[in-house]
Amino acid sequence: MEDHEIFKNITVLSLEQATVLPYLSYRLSLDGARVIRMEHPVYGDPNRRVGENRLNEDRMYTYFLAINCNKEAITLDLGTPEGAEVFKKLLIELKVDIFATNQLPRNYKKLGIDYETVSSIKKDIIWVGLTGFGPQSNEAAYDPILQARGGLMDLTGDKDGPPYVLGVPLPDMGTSEHAYGLIMKALYKRAMTGEGSRIDLSMFQSTTSWLTVPITQTKSFNKKITRRGNTHEFFAPVSVYKTKDSYAYIAVGNDIQWERMLQIEGFASLAKPEYARNEGRIKDVDNLNKAIEAITKNYTTDELIKVFTAATIPISRVNTIEEVMEDPYVKDEMLSSTDEKTGLTIYLAPPPFTTSFVKAVNRKLPFPPRFGEHNEKIYCETLGYTREQLEEMKSKKII
Repeated sequence: MEDHEIFKNITVLSLEQATVLPYLSYRLSLDGARVIRMEHPVYGDPNRRVGENRLNEDRMYTYFLAINCNKEAITLDLGTPEGAEVFKKLLIELKVDIFATNQLPRNYKKLGIDYETVSSIKKDIIWVGLTGFGPQSNEAAYDPILQARGGLMDLTGDKDGPPYVLGVPLPDMGTSEHAYGLIMKALYKRAMTGEGSRIDLSMFQSTTSWLTVPITQTKSFNKKITRRGNTHEFFAPVSVYKTKDSYAYIAVGNDIQWERMLQIEGFASLAKPEYARNEGRIKDVDNLNKAIEAITKNYTTDELIKVFTAATIPISRVNTIEEVMEDPYVKDEMLSSTDEKTGLTIYLAPPPFTTSFVKAVNRKLPFPPRFGEHNEKIYCETLGYTREQLEEMKSKKII
């Protein structure tokens, strides 16, 4: 078996909406797994109508397109007796390996998607439930709410300014990554023992797990940890500095790098005894940063990057997204997807690692599926329903 075929027989049935679960199933699709997203036939995924309608097509708005390539899509009302029967057939006939949902826990039994019901139909199922606060809570949660409650906003922003949300949805995507790891563990367990698994993952717990240093410092040493703008709590100089033409971020991580920095033209004036060690620089960080910026203003950003890179001191231009996409480490790693219907090509962020499957498809993925696009393929060709039966279920809004 080729590496890119390792997951070709893994089928994921995902009752998904919003971001946290669609991103997880997208990540699994990049391993070569077959991913089938399931949506309510009336309401569907609200994110399908978020962003701009560049395709001039309902439920295919731009925000939805970013993390839904390489999937199939069906609709099904699990709340009906007929829908419940179809769901059972899906689990069996599709030989589903992973069933995932980000429904509120109170809906599990009502929809017949609780672990006990699903595992009674398919004993070796890997069941994944992503919730805001765990399976005992029905409290609704969106990413910014979790950023606020989980302390991320308090850590983000200027020192004397209001808290800010992060530029990326870390509670959503961080939970997805944590779930991805747990699924790999569950697949290994199943391969070794033949047993399935239940995975319950709280987005809030995932969020607070990133607070490694803040929680240890606060609880153990009673040290106040909060937002500091562009500076660092424990290292100096670390900040954004003005240059002649833009900004540069400099991160001095140890005293050796500091000594190298003093050798760069214009920086010798900073060679004060109290700055020799990181501790002293932290104590006077505001004055230190003002003094550094007075020097960096004499350089263009390119000039500053050149001399700092030569001294092996971490530095970067503060890039726009447009500039990031032109970075040689990014430019050739991005994915793309072309819509056969309209000819539109969309471009996608590079995955965290390049899987053999991604290489095998030459970084080109199938376009995000239309709402219920694969109903006929799956219900008729796989489950054996006739087109007449399909139309009848459609008229009853079961699919």
